[in-house]
Amino acid sequence: MSKNILLIFTRNPELGKTKTRLAKTVGDETALTIYKFLLAKTNEITANLNCDKAVYYSVKIRDNDIWDTKIYQKHQQKGEDLGIRMENAFKNSFDEKYEKVLIIGSDLYDLSEEIIEDAFDKLNSNDVVIGPAEDGGYYLLGMKTLHPDVFQNKAWGTETVRKDTLNDLQKVNVHLLKELNDVDVFEDIENHSAFQQFL
Repeated sequence: MSKNILLIFTRNPELGKTKTRLAKTVGDETALTIYKFLLAKTNEITANLNCDKAVYYSVKIRDNDIWDTKIYQKHQQKGEDLGIRMENAFKNSFDEKYEKVLIIGSDLYDLSEEIIEDAFDKLNSNDVVIGPAEDGGYYLLGMKTLHPDVFQNKAWGTETVRKDTLNDLQKVNVHLLKELNDVDVFEDIENHSAFQQFL
């Protein structure tokens, strides 16, 4: 067992239930296709990382999907909102005696192996590492011990999330990675070369 674990939060890819804000412009079918494309990309950049990996499913755990059980542990997200679900996943990992825990979503085309490896490295000299997203949230969060405040009293999915999170972390060392853009709305993909095939 590695001392490091990467948690990947995914939504079960079901028509009409993924990328709903994007679907308003491109329709449910295309939004689902794009989400599956993003899941495959997330799988591709995480499969060979030198750490343990766990996929946390939004609705139910799938057996025969792109996440190979030889590489990925599989768990169910638990909790009323995103904050509670993330906190439970972190807690679960620290209870399993992992020393560094990172979480990412599955809707970020521009994430790379290097960025994730760098995030683990930065935890050697920082308490928390955050990958800022262009929309005011974050695409990655990493810790060596649980900081419960960051999971509470947040308006998830809004532009205040990162600012409020950093506010909770004033007493510890935080490293910010480079800013990336996750895919939520049409504007996030309309000028991105990787998505032109779907538009």
